[in-house]
Amino acid sequence: MQLNLKLAVLAAAVALAACGKKEEAAPAAAPAAAPVAAQVVKIGHVGPTSGAIAHLGKDNENGARMAIEELNAAGLTIGGAPVTFELLAEDDAADPRQGVAAAQKLIDAKVAGVIGHLNSGTTIPASQLYSDAGIPQISPSSTNPKYTRQGFATAFRVVADDVHLGTTLGKYAVETLGGKNVAVIDDRTAYGQGVADEFEKAVTAAGGVIVGREFTNDKATDFNAILTTLKARNPDVVFFGGMDAVAGPMLRQMKQLGINAKFMGGDGICSGELPKLAGDTIADDQVYCAKAGGIDPADQPGMDKFLADFKAKFGADVQIYAPYVYDAVNVMVKAMQEANSTDPAVYLPALKAINYKGVTGPIAFDEKGDIKNGALTLITYRGGERHELAVIR
Repeated sequence: MQLNLKLAVLAAAVALAACGKKEEAAPAAAPAAAPVAAQVVKIGHVGPTSGAIAHLGKDNENGARMAIEELNAAGLTIGGAPVTFELLAEDDAADPRQGVAAAQKLIDAKVAGVIGHLNSGTTIPASQLYSDAGIPQISPSSTNPKYTRQGFATAFRVVADDVHLGTTLGKYAVETLGGKNVAVIDDRTAYGQGVADEFEKAVTAAGGVIVGREFTNDKATDFNAILTTLKARNPDVVFFGGMDAVAGPMLRQMKQLGINAKFMGGDGICSGELPKLAGDTIADDQVYCAKAGGIDPADQPGMDKFLADFKAKFGADVQIYAPYVYDAVNVMVKAMQEANSTDPAVYLPALKAINYKGVTGPIAFDEKGDIKNGALTLITYRGGERHELAVIR
């Protein structure tokens, strides 16, 4: 009985101690990490998607779209946040005033960079606005030397300039085509006049004679007066500084007038559309041009894949510069990745120092923003198709 009492007292004491002891709270669960918000990075593209050379502008824009879609599919992260790229495409109609308006629209939209413009005449005035805003600009096709010689830290291009292009064509006209008497026509645009001036210098330096220099404009369709004047001077070569939309009708009228000279031009006439614009009047090896860019044999497989993918996606062959636009977009984004920032002020130094291997070949920039060791591709037309003659660096 006494043992049972002791056990009862002990049990009561244990129970009393348990009742007085506070229950320890379970450790609080760590709050779920908030998802990192995706950042939308706007990249502008400007080219003429209306007007006579809309086919070239659309070609360029499609190159940009292809790059943007591939980058978004890759799921990139920059600055610790996932990135979605948005293409803001503007039409400048190859008109300088509209080009400036398009540039201001992109600046107001706070783009992180701009690819464009297509023409030197729109690229050069727009470049002042981009420079003032601190927005990097890469032109995939503007070749007038002035563009990168204004001292703007934001101006870059991924093709060779008119000094290289015009000099190569002028030398080729005299030394390879045997042109002794050479006539020159330009459309008075920054591009057309610039490449014609360089061509004329090179012809003279190579021992050729300029028998006439005539002028038209980038919207003209009737050239009978200037062609009749030049015909009387019996040129071996007629050079036109301008775009394919004007060169096509000019070739038709040369044939109508019985002018049998070789016809030359810069990259502006080197399109797949030229034979159609000329009404199938181009004889084999009559037309020669140089595209500001070129693919070395080691890079050809990559370019072939790009051309096939482009046609499968857009249902059209590349005109001229879509691959260079594609590379320009990728170069800009690569600089953002290397700087780990989409802020133009932060990634601009990385863009200046870029060393990138694109479908068009290696891309690095000199102190002016020009591509280093830029290539040219000499082209003629045979059977209504472009035929590459040589790549020159």
